[in-house]
Amino acid sequence: MTIAQDALQLPHLNYGALAPMLILFGAAAVGVLIEAFVPRRSRYALQLVLGLGALVAALIVVITESGTRELTAGAAIALDGPALFLQGSLAALGIVALLLIAERTLEPGGPFVAAAAVTAGTEEDRTQAAREDAGTEVYPLLLFALGGMMLFVSANDLLTMFVALEVFSLPLYLMCGLARRRRLLSQESAMKYFLLGSFASAFFLFGIAMLYGFSGQISFAGIHSAIQTSTQSTTLLYIGLALVALGLLFKAAAAPFHVWIPDVYQGAPTPITAFMSACTKVAAFGALIRVLYVAFQGTDWDFRPVIGAIAVLTMLVGSILSVTQTDIKRLLAYSSIANAGYILVGVLGLSKDGLSSTLFYLVTYGFTVIAAFGVVTLVRDADGEATHLSRWAGLGRRSPLYAGLFTFLMLAFAGIPLTSGFTGKFAVFAAAIGGGQSWLVVFGVVSSMILAFPYLRVVVMMWLSEPGESTPTVSIPGALTSATLAIGGLATLVLGVVPAPLLDLTNHAAQFIR
Repeated sequence: MTIAQDALQLPHLNYGALAPMLILFGAAAVGVLIEAFVPRRSRYALQLVLGLGALVAALIVVITESGTRELTAGAAIALDGPALFLQGSLAALGIVALLLIAERTLEPGGPFVAAAAVTAGTEEDRTQAAREDAGTEVYPLLLFALGGMMLFVSANDLLTMFVALEVFSLPLYLMCGLARRRRLLSQESAMKYFLLGSFASAFFLFGIAMLYGFSGQISFAGIHSAIQTSTQSTTLLYIGLALVALGLLFKAAAAPFHVWIPDVYQGAPTPITAFMSACTKVAAFGALIRVLYVAFQGTDWDFRPVIGAIAVLTMLVGSILSVTQTDIKRLLAYSSIANAGYILVGVLGLSKDGLSSTLFYLVTYGFTVIAAFGVVTLVRDADGEATHLSRWAGLGRRSPLYAGLFTFLMLAFAGIPLTSGFTGKFAVFAAAIGGGQSWLVVFGVVSSMILAFPYLRVVVMMWLSEPGESTPTVSIPGALTSATLAIGGLATLVLGVVPAPLLDLTNHAAQFIR
């Protein structure tokens, strides 16, 4: 009788702290029902209100639960400073990305609307056709992805982390293939992402098996304890850590696991690319720092030389290959790879400052990159977005406002002072020096100098080249895209000029629990 009672005993659940994830999953399920039963012309408004409402509610709940420090769901989920900070970051970045997606979903020239729906009739007819043809299925997919990401960064054992990995990966695979104006390129990128992501998930699962074989545990605290007390061979430990890290570094776009990034970023709808470049990076590094700091920090074996070599390779690959790019989306993709290397430099500080600087960098980069892709969505011609760099020549003469904003964002990526990019790089480099990893900072500075060239080349092309007949126009953004650009640009400026409040917040949050 006692055994039966123990078997039926449910784990303790802190529903208040789990509410952000539950809200997003619940709203995503309702969104699926809307797609199934609501007429096409009414879906857009309902999905937009539902999505924004869910994300705002989730952010509010995260803020109200900011003081929570406990393990819940049978210790499978950790609700500590880093988890709650990353969940709040995902909700905030998700709101900004959703605004950009919503504008492009309804707009007749947007990537989610088939060209056949916008080629005839009056402007009113085209808008109505776009409303009926809009790919509103993107909204529940985005909510499922964000819910999975929130679970991913708070998972406290390997199986929960694997489930969360699949929950947010599968919607991303589908979202990459939703472009209707460049259908074949979009579907090709989705297929590449799916195949390579499946291999990464398989490696991650094999890593779980190896670590369980070594420790008999799947919880991070159990693995850490087994490492400290075990006297057996550590072969399974090393293999398991390598395979788990491979799966996480794939999502983080670290070299040599970065090969999917340029093709997927170029082929996916640009608003989806913006969402992935910001939120997927937050989720991937949130999980990686939890694995390294909670399960493996303080062990006899130092993994920093191996991860450090990956960081150096990532920075150099991203910066050098970005110089050769002729497409703005591919340039930003290789920039994302280089930035993954900078974040790894902060991670390897293996200290409170290292964790704090990593959290800070993830947020600052997220707002900047969403705004940058937001500007890319505005530069268009009759065939859609004009992403070839030669088409951007003289853009500053055609639209000085948005060319000026894009210039500011490029300077932030380059790490110029008074931008959030400078503050973020300074924070992660200082943490690495404090953690005895000065050699990584040397490579970081060198790669930053290389990476400045393609950024400045775009700036020079926009302002110092004469506009030609093929120079596209910059479409006037709607209210939602304008809000995205304003939030991203303002965050890039404020976090560069007055970074202290966010740095204090990340420093307060930089404490894991086991």
